[in-house]
Amino acid sequence: MREEDYYLEEEVSSRNTPEEKEMSFLDHLEELRWHLVRSIASIGVFTVIAFMAKDFIFGKLILGPSKADFWTYRMLCKLSQMGGSEYFCMDSLPFIIQNRQMTAQFTMHITSSIVAGLICAFPYTFWEMWRFISPGLYDNERKLTRGAVFFVTILFAAGVLFGYYLVAPLSIRFLSHYQLDPSIMNEIDLTSYVSTIIMLVLACAIMFQLPIVIFFLAKIGVVTPAFLRTYRKHAFVLMLVISAILTPPDVISQLLLCFPLVFLYELSILLSAIVVRREQKLLEA
Repeated sequence: MREEDYYLEEEVSSRNTPEEKEMSFLDHLEELRWHLVRSIASIGVFTVIAFMAKDFIFGKLILGPSKADFWTYRMLCKLSQMGGSEYFCMDSLPFIIQNRQMTAQFTMHITSSIVAGLICAFPYTFWEMWRFISPGLYDNERKLTRGAVFFVTILFAAGVLFGYYLVAPLSIRFLSHYQLDPSIMNEIDLTSYVSTIIMLVLACAIMFQLPIVIFFLAKIGVVTPAFLRTYRKHAFVLMLVISAILTPPDVISQLLLCFPLVFLYELSILLSAIVVRREQKLLEA
C-alpha cells in the first residue's frame, strides 16, 4: 500500500465516527431506547431524593406560598411600605389546607416528588434527547444550534422560578382573599392546592420555551420576522387565551403569565430576524 493511500484511509476512517456512520432503523430504535432509559433513570433518581426530602419539598417549597412569611409576600410588603402604604402587608392568609380523602396525602407526596424529579432532571433529560437528534443535523445547523441545551435549560429554569415566585403566590393571595360573602370560609383541599401550584409552575416553564420554538421554526423557514410582526395582534389574543386556560380563573394570574409571553414573543421576532440574516449571508456567500 502506498503511503498516500494509507493516510487517505486513515482520514476517512477518522471522519466516520460512530455517530456519523449509517445506521439501520432498528439501530436508531436501539439508540433511542438507551437515551430514554437514561433519561427516565435520572428522573427516577431525583424523584426518590425528593420523596425522601418530604419536609423540604412540602414544608418549604410547596406549602411556602400558603404562608404569610413567603419571600414574595415580604418583598411586596416592603415595596408597599416604601410607597407609604401597607396594603400588601399581611399577617396570615385567610384559608386553611385540609385533606378530605384517605389516600390524598400519600398521592400528593408521590405526585409532587415526580414533578420535582422531572424539573431537576430536565437539563440532563434534554441533553440526552439532544444527543440523539444532533447527529442528524448538517454542520451548519449544528453551528446554529450550538448551546441549545444551555439556552433551553436557562429558559426552563427561568419559567419555573417565575411561576413559583410570582405567578403562583400572587394567584394564591388573590384567590384566598376573594370572597362572595364573609360567611363563606376558604377551606382548600390539599389536592386542589398542590395541583394549582404544579400547573402554574409547569405552565410557565413550558411557555418560556417560546423563543426556542420560534428559532427552529424560523430556521426551517416556517415563520419569518415579517410574518410574526404582521400577526402580532393575533398572537397577543392567543397568549391571553392560553394564559386563561393554564392559570386559575382570575385576571391577575392571566396577566402575570401573559406579560412575559409578550416579551418572549418580541424576543422571538428578534431571533428570527437574526436567523434570516444569517441565511441570506450564507446564500450570498
